[in-house]
Amino acid sequence: MKGLYNLDEKIKKAGIENCYISEITLAELKFGVENSEQKKKNKEVLDNFINGIKIVPIYNSLDFYAIEKARLRKNGNTVDDFDLLIGASAVSNNMTLVTNNIKHFKNIKNIEIQDWTQ
Repeated sequence: MKGLYNLDEKIKKAGIENCYISEITLAELKFGVENSEQKKKNKEVLDNFINGIKIVPIYNSLDFYAIEKARLRKNGNTVDDFDLLIGASAVSNNMTLVTNNIKHFKNIKNIEIQDWTQ
C-alpha cells in the first residue's frame, strides 16, 4: 500500500480475486490510518485498497488459534495474538500468507508463507 516493492504489480499478477485479508489485518490497517498524520488521505487509500479485496472472517479460525496458542506456549514459543489470529486464518482457509515479517509466523504449524518484498 505504501507503493513499495511493486506490490500492486504482484497483486495484479496473483489476481485480485485471489487476494484476501484477515479481519485482524483490516483492524491493524484502520489503526494505522487513525494513528497517521494524514488520516483523510490514508483512509482514502485504505478504502480503495479494500474495495477489491475480500475480508476473511476469523470465526472459523478460532479452534486452530486456540490449539496453536496452547502448543506454542507449551513449547516455549510465543506469537503475538493478532499475528497468531492472522496466521490461523491463513491455515484454516488453506491460504498462503504474504508478509515481510516471516519470523512472526514461522512457528505456526502448517503455515505457508511468501514474502513479496524479496
